[in-house]
Amino acid sequence: MIVEIVILAMIAAFLGLRLYAVLGRRPEQNEEPMRRRVEQPDPSSAPRTLAPRLPEKTATAPRTLPMPQDSQLDSRAEAGIRAIVNADRRFDVGQFLAGARGAYGMVLEAFWRGDKNELSQLCDSDVYAGFAEAIDARNAAGEAITAKLIRIEEARIVGADYAAPRARITVRFTADVASVTRDANGAVVAGSLDDAIETHDVWTFSRDLTSRDPDWVVDETDEG
Repeated sequence: MIVEIVILAMIAAFLGLRLYAVLGRRPEQNEEPMRRRVEQPDPSSAPRTLAPRLPEKTATAPRTLPMPQDSQLDSRAEAGIRAIVNADRRFDVGQFLAGARGAYGMVLEAFWRGDKNELSQLCDSDVYAGFAEAIDARNAAGEAITAKLIRIEEARIVGADYAAPRARITVRFTADVASVTRDANGAVVAGSLDDAIETHDVWTFSRDLTSRDPDWVVDETDEG
C-alpha cells in the first residue's frame, strides 16, 4: 500500500511539472513564446484587398436640345431657332411661346386702356411710338374702346434669326377678340362685345442675348 501511494505521488508530481512547463512557465529571454493552437492572422502579413475603383469620369456629350413640335414652329424658322439655341443654351421654345402669349395679351390690354407706361416697358421705341400715336388720335377724337381677349387659339413661330448679339423671333397669333368703340357721346361706332372676331397678328420679339435682362420686347407688329 505504501509503495502504491509513493508511486501515485511521483506520477502526480511528474504531471504537475509538465503542466507547469507548458502552461505556467514564462518564456526566457530570446525564447519565442509558444504559439496558440488557433492562430490569429497577422494583419501585416494578410494580403491587401484594394478598394473598389470608382468608374472613371467620361466627357459629357453636349446637350442636344429637342426641337419643338410642328404645331409650334414653321420649318422656315428652324435654322434661326437652332442658331439662337446655340447662342443661349437656356433658351426654351415652349417657355418663349408661353411668354409671347402673355405679352400679346398684356400689350393689347394696355393699348385698349391707353396705358402708355406699360406699353413702353413691353415694346421697343418704334412700336411704342406707333401705339402712343394711335392712343393720342383716339383720345383726340373722343373715342373709347372696350375690349377683351377671349382666347388665343394659336401662337406659332413663323420666323427666327440671330445676328449677334440680338435674336429675333416672329410669332403669328390667331385669337378671338371682342371689342366695341364708342364716340364721345357713348354711341357705338364699331364692334360688339357679343360677337368675338377672329384676328391674325404677326409680331416680332427681340432680345440681346448678352443682356442680363431676360425679357423679350415687341419690336415689330403687323396683321397677317
